[in-house]
Amino acid sequence: MALVREYAQSNSEQAFATLVSRQVHLVYSIAMRQVRDPNLAEEITQRVFIILARKAKSLSPKTILSGWLCRTARYVSADTLKIQRRRQFREQESQMQSILNESDSTAWNQIAPLLDEALNCLGEKEHDAIVLRFFDGKELKQVGAAMQTTEDAARMRVNRGLEKLREFFTKRGVTPSAAAIAGALSANSVQAAPAALAAAITTAAFSGAIITTAAVIAASKTISMTTLQKSVITAFCTVAAGAGIYEARQAASARAELQTLRQQQATLAEQSQQFQHERDEVLAENAQLKSEPNQTELPRLRGEVTELRGKLNDLPANRVALLKQKLEQMPEKRIPELQFLTEKDWLNAAWDADLDSDDGVRLALRKLRDESVDTFLNQMRQALKAYAAANNGMLPAGLSELKPYFQTPVTEEMLQRYRLLQTGKLSEASSGSLVSKRVYADSEYDSNQEMSLNGGGGGAFNRIQDAINGAAREFARDHNFQAPTNPAQIAPYLKKAIDTATIQKYLNQFVLDPPSPEEVTMAPVLKAYASDHNGEFPKSPSDLLPYITTSEQQAAFHSQVRIPFLAFNYAAAAETHGCWYYSGPSPSPSARNRWSPNPTNEASALRARTPAVRSVDVLVRSGYTEGMRPRKTYGRI
Repeated sequence: MALVREYAQSNSEQAFATLVSRQVHLVYSIAMRQVRDPNLAEEITQRVFIILARKAKSLSPKTILSGWLCRTARYVSADTLKIQRRRQFREQESQMQSILNESDSTAWNQIAPLLDEALNCLGEKEHDAIVLRFFDGKELKQVGAAMQTTEDAARMRVNRGLEKLREFFTKRGVTPSAAAIAGALSANSVQAAPAALAAAITTAAFSGAIITTAAVIAASKTISMTTLQKSVITAFCTVAAGAGIYEARQAASARAELQTLRQQQATLAEQSQQFQHERDEVLAENAQLKSEPNQTELPRLRGEVTELRGKLNDLPANRVALLKQKLEQMPEKRIPELQFLTEKDWLNAAWDADLDSDDGVRLALRKLRDESVDTFLNQMRQALKAYAAANNGMLPAGLSELKPYFQTPVTEEMLQRYRLLQTGKLSEASSGSLVSKRVYADSEYDSNQEMSLNGGGGGAFNRIQDAINGAAREFARDHNFQAPTNPAQIAPYLKKAIDTATIQKYLNQFVLDPPSPEEVTMAPVLKAYASDHNGEFPKSPSDLLPYITTSEQQAAFHSQVRIPFLAFNYAAAAETHGCWYYSGPSPSPSARNRWSPNPTNEASALRARTPAVRSVDVLVRSGYTEGMRPRKTYGRI
């Protein structure tokens, strides 16, 4: 804090430069762990020190500067990620709307003659949901409020209505998708009335200038009416006129929105046609040159063709189609819950995915599975509540009993993929998880997901990245804690074959925390032990004692700091002194009782101090996880 005070008092550039040089590595490391992007990490680091410069005078002398910088770096990183996600979401929303509008005109011409008949075939709830969503242009939250239900229930009613409309049209030889029907209804369901019609209605309602024979008869009858009857009729006429004015305004607004959407659609169509035209021209020139002796232009033209094909493949609709094609080639990665995905979900998964590599495709498929499982678990939560309401507040004995209570039909295959964690009264289960996923479609790229009465949780895992990071840490330990930069450097440390491109990708993201003096001191001890045990790590800290040869190593061994082998050994989860938390699948009760003198009390105390950890178990005194590898991190309490 001395440098901070010096800068705050005298605005010393030298003091601030010295402060930055000392702390920049700490802030950059935190930012890099948060955002996994070197450019963003640099921006965040700059923002943190700008905030420090602005608040230097207001910081208390008792402030721990490194702690303040850590917290500020995390806050700025979270804020940066939030802004980035919002920007990407807006871009995806805009692009998705453009995709849905591409085939609106054709779809509308096909379904318009049959639309009213199809709407008459819907149930009252689906009919009203479709009208509110697409005719009135309301958001799903507003639809739910108007129908006195939740946003999720409104979404399901709209989806059921669209599916019934699609089935109706299919039986009559028209085969648009549900997304195409939705886009056509949004753009064309309300047609603008002639401008003169509203004026005529208003004039007729208020002027009374034109009186027909029927109006004269009605007027003569009005003379004999009571005052109350006249008031009622006058109010009715006023409401009718007002409704006409309101409808005219709504029609004008819808017409303006339709014009805007059509302009956007025309722009995208023009760009697509331009790409197609350029590609056709290049292909024609290429064919002509092949028939001529001069072949010097062929490499350049082939490069242009490849570039144009890349541009076409990058169109959102093409990326979604490519992702679906990749899924067809990996049927074992498919789950039945994928039927709950929307076109927007597919676009979101394919938007920035690397669909040219196995790693990128499997990450995108994991994202799709996570979204579909979240949707399914949200429906299951409502089904559990409905079951409890119909059975005196009791939970079912098995998930199969919930099938009649789902608003959308589900299959036994879906339910078998989940485990019911609690039974008995629903009121007694409000504080814990009720259901968890039990089957993984991809053992290397998947997620653990749970559902409680009031929410859900879980975490994604990537075993390939874990293996590469583990090998990188082992390399660093054996090379004076220098992080590897080349796949060939960590090849001897990998336990399975991984392609070079994937290794390089995760090495570029790998961040090695600076070692503590104790870690450096203990490194030769660990290396000596591994050399005598075929590269294996010690299962207990006491196994290292025969390899300690100096007093410095003895002091490092007994100090209450992170012993290096814990950072590199994914199997170990405990230390001789102190407690460690494990963020991942919970060990079995037998493992907890074996390794913890008082597992219940220690786990309770640890959960109270680390509320952000989803599954926490304390393993002390040379603890093991019985073969379970941590998905995330170890930490010192």
